[in-house]
Amino acid sequence: MTDITHQTRFTGQLLAYAASEAAAKASRLLVVVAVARMLDAEAIGIAAAALAAGDILKALTENGVGQRIISAPAAELAERCNTARRIFWLWCGGLFAAQLGIAGALLAFGNVQMAGLLALLAVEYLFMPAGLVQAALAMREGKLRQTAAIAGGQVVGANVMTALLALVWASPLALILPRVLSAPIWLVLMRRLRPWTPDLTAGRAPLRPFLAYGWAVLGVEVVKVMRMQADKLVVGALLGAETLGIYFMAFNAGLGLATSFTQAFSVVLFPHLCAAGDRMGALRHGLSVSLAVLGPLVVVQACLAPFYVPLLFGPGWEGTSHVVSILCLAALPTVIWSATAGWLRAEGRPQQELGVSVILAAALVLNSAVLAPFGLTAIAVGYLALSALIMLSATALLLPSRSATTKALF
Repeated sequence: MTDITHQTRFTGQLLAYAASEAAAKASRLLVVVAVARMLDAEAIGIAAAALAAGDILKALTENGVGQRIISAPAAELAERCNTARRIFWLWCGGLFAAQLGIAGALLAFGNVQMAGLLALLAVEYLFMPAGLVQAALAMREGKLRQTAAIAGGQVVGANVMTALLALVWASPLALILPRVLSAPIWLVLMRRLRPWTPDLTAGRAPLRPFLAYGWAVLGVEVVKVMRMQADKLVVGALLGAETLGIYFMAFNAGLGLATSFTQAFSVVLFPHLCAAGDRMGALRHGLSVSLAVLGPLVVVQACLAPFYVPLLFGPGWEGTSHVVSILCLAALPTVIWSATAGWLRAEGRPQQELGVSVILAAALVLNSAVLAPFGLTAIAVGYLALSALIMLSATALLLPSRSATTKALF
């Protein structure tokens, strides 16, 4: 397959994921409206804290095993899949037990509500391992339009359930339960998309290459989710549950679109880079297409925030519109860094991505801690400035200095 064909295919796959995310965000509006109108800020803050803690642990599922399948030579594919299957089951089982242990500790300290929410979220791990090999194989084979539809269907289903639950039962559980109920949707559809059974005659691939590649990928994902969630925990600890609820809603309204698009972009970009003959050319094309799609959306979203925030959230939320506008702009450096990170992984250099991720996470958590006394606007401005500075500087330093991609950006 020629590079031009790869580029055309990438564009179609990215647009498919963009459409999937658009459908997910449209359904998310139901959640925003229902939650903002039916739950008070404290209840939202409790659910946000549970989701943040659960997502930090869930980041451990991103251990590079699926990417080892995607990048495998044909001769090694069967044995890598056999080893990956065992790793997935052991890993997800361990995470399930770990989250139940954390919930038990919270229960022992008297935090019954938080313990129950975390224990319920742990059920997700029981559905994941039976479909992860199939998901990696589907992405390896270029079935990203189908995986986009499955991911979108799962999110839309969860959002609709959340909106309905919030309307009939104003409880933090309304934000948690749909996450668990939608997990079987993903599992059933993924197994139908790419049927697979272990080929025991092929044996198993050695664990060492999985560990050598996976530890850095795992570190990146853990640090990434801490970057996205730890600031919320800091805000909650310093300013209280009510302010955390306001910040949670503003953060999701401002960066929700960018976060979803960036995740989709990363999913599509890695197989695209692995299959391309001219990897730097593929990176340049992928990034230009992504910025062409995301850039206008970010500008429009930031400009319209003063109008749609009070309209969607209801009375009392008018003061958060400027925070939403500021956070919207952080989407652009984020997608540029995501492209650089995907290139580093395809080049077998996730350790460098990990180093930048640690610096970024530490800076943003420190930003929240230092600027919390000055209010949410100061936190949002600091978030935008620091993320842009670190992400763009890392891109300039890590991409080849003479590449057309680097020259085009800087």
